[in-house]
Amino acid sequence: MVRLGCDMLRTEETALARLCRRASTDKAAAAAGALRERGNREFGRGRYRAALGLYCKAVSHEPPGSPELSVCFANRSAALFHLGHFEVCLEDIARAESHGYPDRLLPKVLLRKAECLLCLGRLQDAADALSVVESKIHMDGLMTSPTHQTLLKKLSQLKVKIHKKERCPEPAPEACGDMHGKSEIWEENDSISGASSSLSLNFDTERGRHLVASQDIVPGQRLLKEEAFVSVLCPGESLPLQDSETAWDTPVTNADLYCHRCLRQLLASVPCQRCSYAKYCSQDCADVAWQQYHRTECSLGALLLTLGVFCHVALRTVLLAGFAEVNRLVKWSHSGDKDPHNSKARVACPGEAPDAGAGTRSIPGCNDTGQYQSSYQAVFHLLPHTEQHNPEHKFLCMLSVVVMCKHMQEAGLHTAVLNQESSEWSSKPKTSEKSSDELSPELKTVAEAMLRHVLQLQCNAQAITVMQELEPGDGAVVNKKPVRLATAFFPVLSLLNHSCCPNTSVSFSGTTATVRASQPIPRGQEIFHCYGPHQCRMRVAERQQLLSQYFFECRCRVCLDELESDVKSVVSMRNSFCCPSCQAPMQEEEDLLCCSDEACATSVSRENLSHRLWDLQQQIKKALDLLRDRKTDQAIRILLKCQMDAGNFLSPEHLLMGEMEDHLAQVYATLGKWQEAARHLKKSIEIVEMHHGPTSEEIGHELFKLAQILFNGFAVSEALSTIQRAEKILSMHCGPQSAQIQELQEMKTCLSELPRSIFQRT
Repeated sequence: MVRLGCDMLRTEETALARLCRRASTDKAAAAAGALRERGNREFGRGRYRAALGLYCKAVSHEPPGSPELSVCFANRSAALFHLGHFEVCLEDIARAESHGYPDRLLPKVLLRKAECLLCLGRLQDAADALSVVESKIHMDGLMTSPTHQTLLKKLSQLKVKIHKKERCPEPAPEACGDMHGKSEIWEENDSISGASSSLSLNFDTERGRHLVASQDIVPGQRLLKEEAFVSVLCPGESLPLQDSETAWDTPVTNADLYCHRCLRQLLASVPCQRCSYAKYCSQDCADVAWQQYHRTECSLGALLLTLGVFCHVALRTVLLAGFAEVNRLVKWSHSGDKDPHNSKARVACPGEAPDAGAGTRSIPGCNDTGQYQSSYQAVFHLLPHTEQHNPEHKFLCMLSVVVMCKHMQEAGLHTAVLNQESSEWSSKPKTSEKSSDELSPELKTVAEAMLRHVLQLQCNAQAITVMQELEPGDGAVVNKKPVRLATAFFPVLSLLNHSCCPNTSVSFSGTTATVRASQPIPRGQEIFHCYGPHQCRMRVAERQQLLSQYFFECRCRVCLDELESDVKSVVSMRNSFCCPSCQAPMQEEEDLLCCSDEACATSVSRENLSHRLWDLQQQIKKALDLLRDRKTDQAIRILLKCQMDAGNFLSPEHLLMGEMEDHLAQVYATLGKWQEAARHLKKSIEIVEMHHGPTSEEIGHELFKLAQILFNGFAVSEALSTIQRAEKILSMHCGPQSAQIQELQEMKTCLSELPRSIFQRT
């Protein structure tokens, strides 16, 4: 059966192999060349951001040792220069030189280097770079050619600029005390790594391990800051690229936009030298990733994409832990010991409370000093819920893990997987040649740990999200939405139990998660996190169904209120239909909806209204496609008609009514009609506030957009008050260092420096 499973997976793996394996072939060179040419066309049109993305793809597809690789780096440096990323531009110029950039073309690149140094204020370095350029041009001896004349003219202009700056140096920018946010007061917990001292770790048979406030907590207070033990970037959906022209067009995904190790956004990616999939923000990240796990994963790229992100996370987890630690904990799990540090202790059942006299030391996952750390031991002790998973799911997980381990054994990757730490492995003779169908004892241990982690991930995987622009472009108002960027294990964050009405917010910066209080939390109250199903987004029945994957029935306050009484959920009341005849609320009677006004007595089938809602959503989608194609007049006409139609059968508080107002605001902002955009966005904010509350993160993001519109529309006083409100809300959820807070502070500084007379006029 395992062999059959291996054969079934090989076909799909082969199809994905082209995405992952870098090969010195004509096809690979043709792909890179086509991408580079497309980048050149985008660059010629002034679309530097699009050109940058295409050059990055070309760098990843160039075969090893290709002479064209230096050209890719040089071209990419030009795009970076025009986008104002001078430091990164210098790095790409250095890469072009180190990869043998043609000597006849070098003066142009060195002039760009000098101009970057000039822009960065490094005048002496810029002058030195110009001296090198001048000597190279003179050595060529073709001073009369048009190309050299152009270079000499540019060189002279840069010399003049350097002399001017040397005579009249620019004053150093004044430090803005509030621009980078105030440092937060933080006292770390002695027992829980990365947690605030205002938390304590508790355990009981009903709730398991959980965190409780040991003192009163105020909104916005940081409760936890944890680096992921392991994270794997999810490629995600393809992002649209304009002008798809060639057979070598490859879609851009998050895998092209973010570092595969630290998850920073990429400007000039450093690709893996052996595959075209993995990309990093720096050579340091690439080297660390190779040493820790990518030397094993590199040749397995296609198989990992085939098996899915959970298998990938499981493999990377054991690679980061190291075979010695994996082997120790797997053996402990067989031994019947309660404490992995005490060979005489009895094993505890998952629901059994720890010994009362042992303190936190006996809580599963804590080390021998009673500390709960973000470590492999804590990851290993996350509950796999082995008995609750259905047999079919467990078999599929087992098959995937065995396929992975067999592939590693056949490819001779076992030494990298075991980190050459196992004395047992090195002392035993190799028997894989005699019995290739059977895994080695060490790989069986690895497989057991991986299977445990795959099962754990269903309940303990944490999505790392990032606020991503909905549409690439240079619009004055940036519309963003949260997008899943990676899947990770956060063993400390996993201590938080679920509530459909949580008292915390979670934000991410790279691979770091930060948890903040979103409301006052009195001493003794449990700290809750929302696993996804939220009271503002789903009815209780939908929430309970989705939460079944976590093998518990939610008994939070809002669920109990909705289940044990006739109280309707916020979602049910506001995302409801109204009477097509008189616009009164509709009452549900199985599949028939009846008008609540007895004088009207209109009744409509739910199917009929649901179909009208679906048609409306399709028209809105059509309007957004037109907006993307810059056909704003047509988009406005469709959205206004949708708004009129929706008013005939949707409640005024329906979330879709708010979305239409938001889309209209986006269209008018594109046209520069700021007052009209602000009017529509304010209506959207009213509806969002009804659904999510006046201090929710959702309302903070909407206020951020309104602040941008008011700023661009020169409504100074209103912009300042909106900025203040948005800053207060977003600081509470995302912290004072977030990108949106920094942008709000920049807008506030700019507006505050305007003359007082403008305040009076606006």
